[in-house]
Amino acid sequence: MSEVSRAALGNPPPFRSPADERPLAKFLLIGLALVFLAFFLLLPLVSVFVEAFRKGWVEYYEALIEPDAAAAIRLTLLVAVISVPLNLVFGLCAAWAIAKFEFKGKSFLITLIDLPFSISPVISGLVYVLLFGSNSLLGPILKSHGITILFAVPGIVLATVFVTFPFVARELIPLMEDQGTGDEEAALSLGASGWQTFWYVTLPNIKWGLLYGVLLCNARAMGEFGAVSVVSGHIRGLTNTMPLHVEILYNEYNFVAAFAVASLLALLALVTLALKTLLELRFGAGAAGGRH
Repeated sequence: MSEVSRAALGNPPPFRSPADERPLAKFLLIGLALVFLAFFLLLPLVSVFVEAFRKGWVEYYEALIEPDAAAAIRLTLLVAVISVPLNLVFGLCAAWAIAKFEFKGKSFLITLIDLPFSISPVISGLVYVLLFGSNSLLGPILKSHGITILFAVPGIVLATVFVTFPFVARELIPLMEDQGTGDEEAALSLGASGWQTFWYVTLPNIKWGLLYGVLLCNARAMGEFGAVSVVSGHIRGLTNTMPLHVEILYNEYNFVAAFAVASLLALLALVTLALKTLLELRFGAGAAGGRH
């Protein structure tokens, strides 16, 4: 009996879920997605490692221990070690304030947190040039006291902190809002101090979301190019991070060394993806709370 006949006799057609698609359509959509990922993601990723090892392990290793490359790796790690804890503290404080309290300007604060997502990283770096450059108001004053911001580690750290500070806060805010304030209020009513409430009640509830945000923040900090490129000055062996060093090597047609350093960034991306997937599978509700 056709669906029209069923409806005419008062028998509605059987319910079909939107997910109950025809097999041909399913395979077509899945195939298109796989082809797209293979062409735009897997193929470039494989080519990075192929080019990196094109002349063998010896050339690969020498490209990584070369003084300028080693300095770029050390600087990248140093910037990440400084900027990620700063964003961890800021993200916790911002998420706590936004999720647990009501105050004027709350929406404006959330907008400011999202600001690095909406502007180009190059513009972010340019802002620090305008603030601390030789023709700015603050630049000459700081220079007279022996403080150098631009074309030095402090400028690179500031630019990295700016482009990465939304990650931790944006993971925690929805998670903490969803949890509400009931647990904290109960702890305070039982005589716990504010620090005890945070350490024994709030932090265990958000630890996986916090780890997830830190993971993404670290990956972005180590791979940032645009903002760091503006404030670094491209001084080899001093202010070049790994992405900047890759660009210099590639422009010099030193492809093996360029792809060798790039492979470290690619490995970082793969490790980040693996940890991200592990967190979402094992601790889905807490680790990916920002997306639910």
